Amino acid sequence: MKIIVPMAGRGSRLRPHSLTVPKPLIPVAGQPIVHRLVKDIAKVLKQPIEEIAFVLGDPAWFGDEVVLSLEDLAKSLGAKASIYRQDLPLGTGHAIMCAKPSLSGPAVIAYADTLIRAEFDLDPDADAVIWTKKVNNPEAYGVVKLNENEEIIELVEKPETFVSNQAVIGIYYFKDVAVLKGKLQEILDENVMNGGEYQINDGIKRMMAEGKIFKTGTVDEWMDCGNKTITIETNQRMLGFLKDDGDEQLVSSSVKLENSTIIEPCFIGDNVMLKNSTVGPFVSIGNGSAIENSTVKNSLIQTQTTVKNANLDNAMVGNHVKYDGNFTSISIGDYSVLE
Repeated sequence: MKIIVPMAGRGSRLRPHSLTVPKPLIPVAGQPIVHRLVKDIAKVLKQPIEEIAFVLGDPAWFGDEVVLSLEDLAKSLGAKASIYRQDLPLGTGHAIMCAKPSLSGPAVIAYADTLIRAEFDLDPDADAVIWTKKVNNPEAYGVVKLNENEEIIELVEKPETFVSNQAVIGIYYFKDVAVLKGKLQEILDENVMNGGEYQINDGIKRMMAEGKIFKTGTVDEWMDCGNKTITIETNQRMLGFLKDDGDEQLVSSSVKLENSTIIEPCFIGDNVMLKNSTVGPFVSIGNGSAIENSTVKNSLIQTQTTVKNANLDNAMVGNHVKYDGNFTSISIGDYSVLE
């Protein structure tokens, strides 16, 4: 099994946090989004992963440090890492085709701006599976249309009339991804574009037209990381899941506590100092950060950051920040200083 991960976008909706750190590498509950996504997919697949292909953008943006972190991620799952580049933002179909040498055999394609919780077996009779989530407002999403055999026969973007409540979340399984590769190559050769981009959906539609069987794989939880508010909410939900699972040590043994209280669930990284503070619930704090004379809840604070004299709720603070104040709902990017 292979996993193909297009992650070339910079994440403009998460600025200023994505100005210096690509959005897929912003940590949620202590791990980068893409790391959690790939690990969760591997759990669902319940089979060995031989290769993980990452499609990155400009090396000036996705540099050597990013590549090393992704290679380590693949190695931790017993897989080979393949690194490809998408030089121009020409859409989802184009991004997948940038990994053309890896597009053979069974594979999952997953876009690295979402997190999931799921438990299901892949349908052996399906040529492909599109992972979906039941939603209350399907008119706001791309949804699947099913026939009487529960097979997907159409993809409908933001339907004005009810089609189904199964929203497409951006994760796909192909029994042989080379079939999709062939259809996407046709799209590129014929210059078929939607919105100025080459889309994966156009390749999928051609597969459906040839009678390929598409089924749904319904996830229990679908968590977006599109902007600050949603990312904080996702951090909260993920911390709750991790506490219930009990599989990860969420508070490092190297945390220094001085007259401070931690209200679970929280992720607190290595060498964090808490002094005269109450932290939690639902707080993530990265390695080497310090919280002093503060109350912090429902917030995400990254690495090497100092927060003093603050009462933070629904806050997202970047790396290498120095913050001293009394604001309660903030969004501070990397290397900011507030005094």
